[in-house]
Amino acid sequence: MKNKAIKFMAVFLLGTGSIFAQDVQESQVPSVIVNNFKKEFPKASDVEWEKKGDNYNVDFEIGWGVDYEAWYAATGKLIKYKQEISDANLPQAVKDAIKKDHAGFRIDDAKKYVENGVETYQVKLEKGQDERKITFSKDGKLI
Repeated sequence: MKNKAIKFMAVFLLGTGSIFAQDVQESQVPSVIVNNFKKEFPKASDVEWEKKGDNYNVDFEIGWGVDYEAWYAATGKLIKYKQEISDANLPQAVKDAIKKDHAGFRIDDAKKYVENGVETYQVKLEKGQDERKITFSKDGKLI
């Protein structure tokens, strides 16, 4: 009985996910969005589009498997984007803040977000069983 409930819940969650986001072919994305995307990220590869409400979401890679995700309004305006980055690519102020305020933690994952020209950095830190997901401004201030 428990297995049936788990299977039902899994099917339900997968089904509801498709209501809110729908995979689309690039040919179904408005040309103003595709053109702006290609100008903004000319070296993008492995491009996958989704439509979420009125906005379009695109997952892609640049270079050797550097993952990106960008969101566009139906007007073609880039709303924001996210980039997976290495520890080495974090601003020095962010690294200094981690060293000072989270001594003994190691960086497990780092992402750079850009929205309206403002950069923020989300960092997942680990120390044993303790995990923290923290967001910093470019100058190392906790957000």
